[in-house]
Amino acid sequence: MKFDSTIDLLQVHCQGELGKVIVGGVAPIPGRTVLEKMNHLNGGNDEIRRFVTLEPRGMAAMSVNLLVEPTRADADAAFIVLQADRAHPMSGSNTICVVTALLESGRIHMHEPETVVRLDTAAGLVVARAQCHGGRVVSVSFDNVPAWVHTLEAVIQTPRWGTITADIVFGGVFYAQVDVEQIGLTIERSHARELAELGLELREVIAEQVPVEHPDIEGLNHIAYVMWRSTDDDGALRTCTTLPPGRVDRSPCGTGSSANLAVEYARGRLVVGESRVSRSIIGGEFTAEAIGTTQVGGRPAVLPRISGQAWIYGTEQLRVDTRDPFPLGFVLSDTWGTALDGIG
Repeated sequence: MKFDSTIDLLQVHCQGELGKVIVGGVAPIPGRTVLEKMNHLNGGNDEIRRFVTLEPRGMAAMSVNLLVEPTRADADAAFIVLQADRAHPMSGSNTICVVTALLESGRIHMHEPETVVRLDTAAGLVVARAQCHGGRVVSVSFDNVPAWVHTLEAVIQTPRWGTITADIVFGGVFYAQVDVEQIGLTIERSHARELAELGLELREVIAEQVPVEHPDIEGLNHIAYVMWRSTDDDGALRTCTTLPPGRVDRSPCGTGSSANLAVEYARGRLVVGESRVSRSIIGGEFTAEAIGTTQVGGRPAVLPRISGQAWIYGTEQLRVDTRDPFPLGFVLSDTWGTALDGIG
């Protein structure tokens, strides 16, 4: 077969959430920093994102991580999270996928029992520690960027439910965390479609009423996700993060779990050294630990450490063919839901 070019990927999932990793075939992305590279992609130069995340090569329930050259001397690698709507600065499950891919593929040398990997991201430096045995990564813990509360119990006026409250929090991206009981649902598999669509609807409502902007990082100025939450009988946080174009995170969500630590700390229910278990809609678990505190823009912030596991389940090679009728992909509402604005 004659290819114009090829893109090589490792197929990886973290607690059921797909986080494929591009390991070859993509030209360098312009930018002096990873943030600038991400903003370049989001500024309209997003052919690679559309090519790998949309149909017929992609699907709704997935992310694709683009490895780029690190732009800081203290980093071992760098990556940008590509999703159907845009490129994102940071993701916990994708961090775990990337570290697992880098080590198990030999792109970074594995040291047993622990390998430290420093990742350059658009949200800042992320330090990961991989527990390794027999050439496999059995667990990844990463020290996330500081998590902090923008607004506790923001009062939101909604056309569907009247007045509700949401905690607006930064955990690597901005979240609106909403107790799911306020909309009369529970976090379980049978409600996944409804939770996904309502989460996207609510995100737009909240964004109109609560503007956000990171005080130190230019371009981080929008609420990325609504995360529904509840508490299981054993005290674990049950999470359901909703993502464009209308799906839910299969993992417990690392940045969302980081954001929840900031909420717990702000409410006086958490001290440094304590941890919380986050449990996804399908039962996967992360552990989120507060390892310290700092300040961001004058606001108190928690330093989170998130732990979980990912699995490489295959390899993939995409053919780039100039004769392909769908070089930028497409979406259809039968699979992607009806909230397609901004997708594709």
